[in-house]
Amino acid sequence: MIKNIKASYGLSLVAIAAVLSPGVASATDGYFAAGYGMQNIAMGGTAFAVTNDGLYGANNPANGSFSDNEFDLGLNLFIPGRTASRTGNAYGLNGSATSRTTLFPIPEFGYNNHLTDRLTIGLSIYGNGGMNTAYPGGQLTCGPGAPPGNLLCGQGGLGVSLTQVLIAPTVSYRLNDSISVGIAPQFAIQQFSASGLQAFTGVSQSPGNVTDRGDSYSYGAGVRFGGYWRVNQLLALGITYQTQVYSTKFSQYSGLFAGGGSFNIPANFGAGVALHITPTLLVAADYERIFYSGVAAIGNQSSNHAPLGSANGPGFGWRDINVFKIGVADQVLPNLTLRAGYNHSDDPVTSSNITFNLLAPGVIENQIAFGATYDLSPVSSLTASYTHAFKNTVSGATSPLLPGGGIDSASLTEDEIGISYERKF
Repeated sequence: MIKNIKASYGLSLVAIAAVLSPGVASATDGYFAAGYGMQNIAMGGTAFAVTNDGLYGANNPANGSFSDNEFDLGLNLFIPGRTASRTGNAYGLNGSATSRTTLFPIPEFGYNNHLTDRLTIGLSIYGNGGMNTAYPGGQLTCGPGAPPGNLLCGQGGLGVSLTQVLIAPTVSYRLNDSISVGIAPQFAIQQFSASGLQAFTGVSQSPGNVTDRGDSYSYGAGVRFGGYWRVNQLLALGITYQTQVYSTKFSQYSGLFAGGGSFNIPANFGAGVALHITPTLLVAADYERIFYSGVAAIGNQSSNHAPLGSANGPGFGWRDINVFKIGVADQVLPNLTLRAGYNHSDDPVTSSNITFNLLAPGVIENQIAFGATYDLSPVSSLTASYTHAFKNTVSGATSPLLPGGGIDSASLTEDEIGISYERKF
């Protein structure tokens, strides 16, 4: 056992170093990943009542009690397409742009180890993102004698980058032969940067901390709780809740985010069911609620009449969303399991807040996923997955902060290809 723990510790250090690399993003429900763990991703993200890989700290920490001793190491290639435009502006501040950054590598790591018949420990390392944009500048004439500006009439390229890495040590305890509970502290490292927002410095409480301040970092902690009930050989149920991940402020952007740069990770709740229709056929379904509105920088309306960066300052205006997931896994051969899934989420972005959300067009609603797991041996396997998020567009009136009115639009589509290696011990 000690040998296994030491070996997993070395792998964990490698995984942490990989996940902390820039550019974490993912096929998204808002900006949360649609799923964590490659096998779960290939099933539309269903995970709350499924015990098939090692990333339980990201899904339901109680599931570890009914899983194998194993570690998982995976890599996704995330390929988003983001476009933004404005039409009908009375002062000619019209144009369109496509974000240039289109490929993000996303590592993930999971580990699970039964210390006793009842006590299990684990470690999950995963990330959130999807708010990354990089629009070119120099498209609009933003006033007499002014140099060409970007879509928000700032100078140079326009965009934001948000990376969230979460490290979740997990403990699960088996109460009896069918029920377990679990807890997973969530330790977060966040990185944020913004550029091209010079036009908004005049409405900020801290004009020097709105834009082009380089990378700013934030650190935080929260906790995820979970319960799992294997009702019988056919049916399993899971439930989980994560508090907000309370984080230090992005001090370099204290004039942009409400609350002087505050940016906690939202709380969320989930419940799931897994039905083993036959010994080889699994169908799973999840419901998730993400409380974006509980974080002022995300949930405050962009029309709020207060300075940027103040407690009630304008935000992205995201609403809370419901997410529905369904997935299937069919072991078609002794060493081959095919997977598929569908994910539907509410769009957190409303038309009345669209101008700010040109920066962060998290507007995806529908996603499909496919994948397969191939057993290399009785203790090792490879899983591949593919996810496609269908294009969605939100349009609305241009913010009064830009003169001349008009209609702003933001679109997003996503593809994700992943592979992971799983080994039992």
